[in-house]
Amino acid sequence: MAKDFDLYERELWAGRASAYERGFARLTRHMVGPLLDAAGVVDGTRFLDVGTGPGFVSQGAAERGAVVSAMDADPGMADMARRNVPGLDVHVAVLPEVPFPDGTFDAVAGNFVINHVGTPDKAIGELRRVLRPGGRLALTCWLMPGSGALGVVREAIEEAGVPWPDDVPESPFMKYGEPSAFRRLVVSAGIGEVAVEEVTWEHVVDPEEWWATGALSRVGSNGYVVGRQDAETVTRIKAAYDEIVSGFAVADGQVALPAHALLASGVR
Repeated sequence: MAKDFDLYERELWAGRASAYERGFARLTRHMVGPLLDAAGVVDGTRFLDVGTGPGFVSQGAAERGAVVSAMDADPGMADMARRNVPGLDVHVAVLPEVPFPDGTFDAVAGNFVINHVGTPDKAIGELRRVLRPGGRLALTCWLMPGSGALGVVREAIEEAGVPWPDDVPESPFMKYGEPSAFRRLVVSAGIGEVAVEEVTWEHVVDPEEWWATGALSRVGSNGYVVGRQDAETVTRIKAAYDEIVSGFAVADGQVALPAHALLASGVR
């Protein structure tokens, strides 16, 4: 029987901050600039970074002159953000909890966090609450089902014939990971003028590094599932992974893995 999704997420990310920063955070960092642009973050903007992780969105907002607060569900992530962005106002809070008064911020943004929440509709409603009237919300998520950079380890697990464990829940966000559904979700939370943009880029990385940070470090569900296998099964998954990523080979032994995301933005 699958675990409660929010409880599973807390267990999944506990102690994973450093591994996330070394791996997937380099992938998601690509969207920091577009996310801040969509949220209208400029000098003097009162800004909330939701699911800050290593603090890269907060760092980008601070460089623009914004007055930045941040929150993350994982204490280790919050500590890392404080180290990366000295003086950052960081709070530990689990969405849909947003520990700020109504109308506190001019802009709120979350980079690949809404797909890690058990009740994304309630979470977006809370993000709307802390926006001032006319304030902007911007959210990124992955195009579902995950492919390319996000999907190569999952594809390898399947290719190796390893069944997905019954107790590992799928994200409730799976049904929202396409443009029209994502837009409907954001609109239903009371956000106006909603636009959803598809963004694609190439993540160029050493395939052994991506295996280490995306599979062996137990970051995310794919890494969690690989980490539960015996050595022989892991070897079989790795062989499938090597075959899959070979199709993305570029110069100097690296691979260019496509990444497919959605960026939603709108106004309270």
